[in-house]
Amino acid sequence: MKTTHHLNEQLQMGYAAGVLPEAFNLVIASHLCLSDESRATQCCYDAVGGAVLDKCEKERMSVDALSATLHQIKTCACDTSAPKICTGVFPEPLQGYIGENLESIHWHSMGKGVRQANIPTAKGACVRLLFVPAGQAVPDHGRQGTEVTLVLQGIYADMGERYSRGDIKITAPDAPSQPVAENGQDCICLSATDAPLKFHRWLHRFLHPLLKR
Repeated sequence: MKTTHHLNEQLQMGYAAGVLPEAFNLVIASHLCLSDESRATQCCYDAVGGAVLDKCEKERMSVDALSATLHQIKTCACDTSAPKICTGVFPEPLQGYIGENLESIHWHSMGKGVRQANIPTAKGACVRLLFVPAGQAVPDHGRQGTEVTLVLQGIYADMGERYSRGDIKITAPDAPSQPVAENGQDCICLSATDAPLKFHRWLHRFLHPLLKR
């Protein structure tokens, strides 16, 4: 799938090294299912990581480490088949968290038709689904940390740029941002942040603690 906005080097290196929070890993894994270019680039980072490991100092392992690892591989219930082609709204990595369709989502209203659904992940960052009706703006907010957003459906415009399905938007703390879903199809995004959002309007500031539940 052709995408025009991709991950930056820091995120792809962090994903390859396994040092990112689960919330960011979920957004990145979902993006890789939707972007051929990012997936190919990620393979290069994975290869570099393997080469670095080859140069690292060796660690002594237990005598039965190999047999124990092979046993776990043989007995695990993991799906080792090739990645499935994403034909619905949600990529395969995300389906493991929320299911395969919109009907399974428990949304919380943010006003004016905008809804969000928090996805439980490990500490360190949080991730949520955001539903924005066509033609509607995302509630006015700022950031204390980095926000990484993946478009799953529809198109939204922000600061002169357009983001469609598979595109990634990386927003630094307190960077200007005015996302608006374009007319046509409702917009659904997957967004991870490593610090709480700061809602500017009093109503959204009041609702924010409730929306985090």
